[in-house]
Amino acid sequence: CALPIYYNEYKSYLSSSAMNNEEIIKNLNLESHIEGGHFRETYRSSEKMKTPDREGGERPVLTSISYMLTDTSPTDVFCRNVSNIMVYFQGGSSVTYYIITEDGNLSVTKLGTNFAEGDKLQVVVPAYSWKAAHLESGSYGLVGEALAPGFDYRDLTIPSKDTLIAKFPQHSELFNKFCKH
Repeated sequence: CALPIYYNEYKSYLSSSAMNNEEIIKNLNLESHIEGGHFRETYRSSEKMKTPDREGGERPVLTSISYMLTDTSPTDVFCRNVSNIMVYFQGGSSVTYYIITEDGNLSVTKLGTNFAEGDKLQVVVPAYSWKAAHLESGSYGLVGEALAPGFDYRDLTIPSKDTLIAKFPQHSELFNKFCKH
């Protein structure tokens, strides 16, 4: 399928802008994220939906962020959200996503524009799945994330490495690399 024209223009802008990571962070008004990298919320719908199974009982219908990993903060540590997350590649170098479902199945998706090497432009992280992301090379990788129902910190879990190893011992090598503690 053909890429939208604006995508190629956006990619060209990012690659030709010659901005360093700090300039991109400043221009996008990003701040440090507790999972690693840098982010900024770009959208929070005013419409709410009932979420009776969650603390507080309602969430925004949709939220979205810009999220950037850099060569100095290359890892988004394993975490879990109870909402579905759609991740869109936006620019820079490829970012690899590791997704583990509640039954322990692992999928690995590389987001980027190196389609000959299998890169994808987007990936869905199913609700209740564990995810981590890593910038393997390059100075930065920029993605967008949309969550439905919208993000709320009460829905986020950042586990210890030991907790995940006990639950999914077959993935201990990943947890040793991509867990916060």
